[in-house]
Amino acid sequence: MDSTHILGYIGALIVGLVLGLIGGGGSILTVPLLVYLLGYNPVVATAYSLFVVGTSSMVGTFQKYKEGLVEIKTGLAFSFPSFIAVYLSRRYLVPAIPNTILNLGNYQLTKEMFIMIIFAIIMLLASVSMIKKKKEEGLILKSQPYFKTFFQGIIIGVITGIIGAGGGFLYVPALVIWANIPMKKAVGTSLIIITINSLIGFLGDVQNFEIDWAFLLVFTLISVVGIIIGVYLSKFISGNKLKKSFGFFILIMAVYIIYKELKANKT
Repeated sequence: MDSTHILGYIGALIVGLVLGLIGGGGSILTVPLLVYLLGYNPVVATAYSLFVVGTSSMVGTFQKYKEGLVEIKTGLAFSFPSFIAVYLSRRYLVPAIPNTILNLGNYQLTKEMFIMIIFAIIMLLASVSMIKKKKEEGLILKSQPYFKTFFQGIIIGVITGIIGAGGGFLYVPALVIWANIPMKKAVGTSLIIITINSLIGFLGDVQNFEIDWAFLLVFTLISVVGIIIGVYLSKFISGNKLKKSFGFFILIMAVYIIYKELKANKT
């Protein structure tokens, strides 16, 4: 095992710690780690990310369920349109994206570049969500008709399917606003959606290319160990302070990815 893989496995542990401490951000770390440190193609990296985040979220769901913070029926109902969109995106949409999308003067917009830039934009949005201070008490919002939630679930599913993210930072506010459930239960319930969406989305990838199961299972196992440690440490560390600090880190990383991709694809 070379030093790069050792660093990669250390990164897997950190991914789990972050998930355990702040309840999100797993894919935000996993994809750049796989692409820039371990040298995986972005399409493969987003597929592996779905498996890692999905499996990790399954562990998190069990822990939150024991605490009574999971609305199973709401989670399953909301995940239905989302997992369909994620699966179809991974099975058909991502493979259908051409290797060269277009030439923009001195820049060539490739499939890999497109995926990473979209990923970076989502990272920017996630960082703002983490940094911005949220009020503890807000307006009581009425749930909307399910057909609207169905449509919105499809949109979120397509986005998370393309970038290989769990989408926790999208699903949590969606559950609060659209399903009208408390924030703490929204966090726990979102894990059901993330688990189902990610693992079913990964099934779409299994049919498109070969998976390095030896590496992926070890990476995922280490991430799960990180989650268990992170959940334990979360009892002693302020999650809100960590979330804000992590938000600034993600903001810097997103800007770096955009810069690196634009520079690397200059012709």
